[in-house]
Amino acid sequence: MIKSDVDILIIGAGPAGLAAAVYAARAGRSVVVLEKALMGGQVATIDRVDNYPGYQDGVDGMSLASNMVQQAKRFGAKIEFGTVTGLENDGNTVRVHRDSGMAITARAVLIATGSSYRHLNIPGEKEYVHYCATCDGTLYQSKNLVTVGGANTAVQEALYLSGIASHITMLVRSYIKADDILKDKLKEKVEAGKIEVLEGWRPTEIMGNDGAVTGVKVANTNGETKYIPTDGIFVFAGMAPNTDFLKNTAIKLDVDGRIIADNYLTTMPNVYVAGDVRSGAVRQIVTAAGEGAAAMTKINHFLDRTEA
Repeated sequence: MIKSDVDILIIGAGPAGLAAAVYAARAGRSVVVLEKALMGGQVATIDRVDNYPGYQDGVDGMSLASNMVQQAKRFGAKIEFGTVTGLENDGNTVRVHRDSGMAITARAVLIATGSSYRHLNIPGEKEYVHYCATCDGTLYQSKNLVTVGGANTAVQEALYLSGIASHITMLVRSYIKADDILKDKLKEKVEAGKIEVLEGWRPTEIMGNDGAVTGVKVANTNGETKYIPTDGIFVFAGMAPNTDFLKNTAIKLDVDGRIIADNYLTTMPNVYVAGDVRSGAVRQIVTAAGEGAAAMTKINHFLDRTEA
């Protein structure tokens, strides 16, 4: 038997990692899940999830994430906080380096680190921007807000904030790209005067005073500029893959920084990938969970072969 600290190490406690943990633990494997930030991943920050099977009336993201965590623990998966700084194949095992300085070895590793909020990289963003409506929206009861983004998440979060703030101004770089059902809900809010949509406009600088936002400078595709007074700004400009820790490893990434894989196996032996961080992934909660289960099935078969 190959000696290692654990059979399987999963990096990331989002839907992909937690679904994989359930399958690994139920197969009798010793499994550790390492999460650097929030148990449940970005799901835990979403106000409402309406497209996950089994919840006919929808479910808040925090509850869904908590259920996933508890299910993985029930089958014996160990879930710990920790930041991975790199990994290497030691022949028959994978050595995973952590910021604590203590490495851990595993017979197989699953990378399920997902994505993080994409930043605008404009003046004032670091000081004043929020990225989570459910986390920080209640700070702006009856206030005016600006949101940035026009895809599904951006529209969904703007709709949520419209129930808290007095008025929302949506800045959309091109045009609204949300699903029709969300567009219909947005149209209702626009007609009610709760939301104004500015397509073709983007923020260029966020202004503030004494720690509070006062307004945002914006520009459109024609080069016109203007200033919008506001009490707060939320950015929903998409997600960037969490793969910085892989830059100096043998694992290949695509042009967007996502992990290239063949049937969930990366270019490093014994290392697999699942969920939003995988190149070509659909990037939905349900598909992330499905990929976690599928990848772990591959890993279990691999471990069975090496034990024979």
